[in-house]
Amino acid sequence: MVTVKQPSRMKWLSAIADVLLLAGGSVISAVAVSVFMAPFEIAPGGVSGVAVILNHLDARLPIGLMVLIGNIPIQIVGFLTLGGWQVVAKTLLYVVIFSLVIDLVGPSLAAVNVGDNVLLNALFGGIIGGLGGGLVYRAGGTLGGTSTLARVLQQRMGVPLSTSALYTDTGVIVLAGLVFGWEGALYATVALFVGAAASDYVLEGPSVIRTATIITDKPEQVARAVMQEIRRGVTAWPGTGMFTDRQHTVLFVTVARPQVGRLRQIVFVADPEAFVVIGQGHVAYGKGFKPMR
Repeated sequence: MVTVKQPSRMKWLSAIADVLLLAGGSVISAVAVSVFMAPFEIAPGGVSGVAVILNHLDARLPIGLMVLIGNIPIQIVGFLTLGGWQVVAKTLLYVVIFSLVIDLVGPSLAAVNVGDNVLLNALFGGIIGGLGGGLVYRAGGTLGGTSTLARVLQQRMGVPLSTSALYTDTGVIVLAGLVFGWEGALYATVALFVGAAASDYVLEGPSVIRTATIITDKPEQVARAVMQEIRRGVTAWPGTGMFTDRQHTVLFVTVARPQVGRLRQIVFVADPEAFVVIGQGHVAYGKGFKPMR
């Protein structure tokens, strides 16, 4: 394994960038809850969702404070289980900023009139909250609460992160349904799924490339046509059709999204019997694409 050593100055710049991303993500997430979710009784999932529900039941329980208190035992477990401060420090920074913004600035933000359409608020709350969460994830932190629990369950019991998130968020949505009514639970579900999509967009970027897997008996003709016509590199390896027990060649090529139609035409002109699978990618690093930094 090759270890890449960063100069001290680069480490400091990277650390500052992470702190700025965490702070920005925390503020954006807090705005989503204060402006779009809590005023319309939409539980955003996780500890934040539980805090919104508790605040609805008793207005004397501030949302931010409940998030902070709820995270204390969870982060202690994370500290003891996941490897100490290096793992939980960024999450704690997120939780503290998020809680402070909600409780100190949240009442003023809640006065912002964004309309009375609950569905629109669920959608925009999910989008904005997802963008904030994506920034936090890019900085190497988590949203605390159930995110930390999911990592503990994954490490200790082998439970996939997606499964843990599904169980915990489903529990919060059911609780929201019992308190806010089942229509409120549906709005919370919309916000949850939209937020996940927005986080993925921030983490992975827009889908700008496509990958093609081509199974052909004319690999030279197909590869030559692709390299000459759209000037993309082609990788080949032998393959065996398990149903026919015939030998074929598998070609792999990465193209820009607008080149998919042209690639398809080139392949089928060179080999009308080829089998082509087009896959979706987000970004490619290397010659002809985005430079590796």
